[in-house]
Amino acid sequence: MRVLVLGADGYLGWPTALHLSDQGYTVGLLDNFARRGYDEELGSGSLVPIEELKVRRDVWQELSGQAMELYTGDLLDADFVTETVRHFAPDAIVHFAEQRSAPYSMIDLAHASYTQHNNVIGNLNVMFAIASVNPDIHLVKLGTMGEYGTPNIDIEEGWLEVEHNGRRDRMLFPKKPGSFYHLSKVHDSHNIEFGCRIWGLRATDLNQGVVYGQQTPQTERDPRLATRFDYDAVFGTVLNRFVIQAVLGEPLTVYGTGGQTRGLLDIRDTVACIQLAIDHPAERGEFRVFNQMTESYSVSQIADIVSRTYPGEVRVEHLDNPRVEAPEHYYNVKHTGLVELGLQPHLLSDTLIESMFGIVEQHQDRVQRNRLLPSVKWRETRNSVG
Repeated sequence: MRVLVLGADGYLGWPTALHLSDQGYTVGLLDNFARRGYDEELGSGSLVPIEELKVRRDVWQELSGQAMELYTGDLLDADFVTETVRHFAPDAIVHFAEQRSAPYSMIDLAHASYTQHNNVIGNLNVMFAIASVNPDIHLVKLGTMGEYGTPNIDIEEGWLEVEHNGRRDRMLFPKKPGSFYHLSKVHDSHNIEFGCRIWGLRATDLNQGVVYGQQTPQTERDPRLATRFDYDAVFGTVLNRFVIQAVLGEPLTVYGTGGQTRGLLDIRDTVACIQLAIDHPAERGEFRVFNQMTESYSVSQIADIVSRTYPGEVRVEHLDNPRVEAPEHYYNVKHTGLVELGLQPHLLSDTLIESMFGIVEQHQDRVQRNRLLPSVKWRETRNSVG
């Protein structure tokens, strides 16, 4: 099977490409390297050094004998997208190629506009390319659990059966996203569902929780195959950030009360979920949604796990929450679809966290401590264009 991975230079795109190649798929890589540009803009970078994508691709071919074709370009270039899809002729497209940070999207008008334009229009170009080249191509789109927000009802897998005034219907689960980034993902979901209805596209929307970890069996084979390890308050995820703060002797910075609950997922389960989605494609005309998470914890519980596991002293500091979100809320997410397809989850364990401590200790001299504290506040509106 031929799989084109969009955003193949990123934190999850790269290990996904390696995993699929290792499983015998013919993999194509596409990226415009915008994520590296965000590092330059923000003055931050990956905790673990990462090689250029071409170097990583060549190292993988040297070690595995598996070649991966590389396409360099931007999804905002519709002609490039269509020609790439036509040339590579994928059976499935895995779409990671979007600006993925909620704080980044909330910096100011320019960053909010960029996020929505980049994500929504890029995704539309992918949809149109599939529809015009081969509507049988299965689109596997990485969404986010943040699309749902924190409703006071159980979160179903994408769809909701509704009874109103004696009549019943099935509709997309209502969304209440918490940032301009999450809003862009909601727009993507609605656009893809529309494409499935009118063009007969086949699509799987993976609403992914917060991913933690940095290593997969493939990336561990050579240091040059390493993927990113983001730690800053703009792109770093909460567990990764807490692990770094513990090693550095910095307080674990919990926003507000810490009662906010997050769905979590091991990076090894991310790549497994994508393979399961590819191996069991949606039907023509079907917009299928899986909630891609394996367990949930409050931010305070995550801080407690890190504190309990780290062998040294750990302090917790509560900061004013820069985000606008409920300090305590109901959170019950249905996530059975991928398990029914065969997912065997790696649940958060002391062993994994201890291995993450070792990674941080090895590279702690690369940490810019001032980047660990939040600098973007949701309630501020800054018009950067005048």
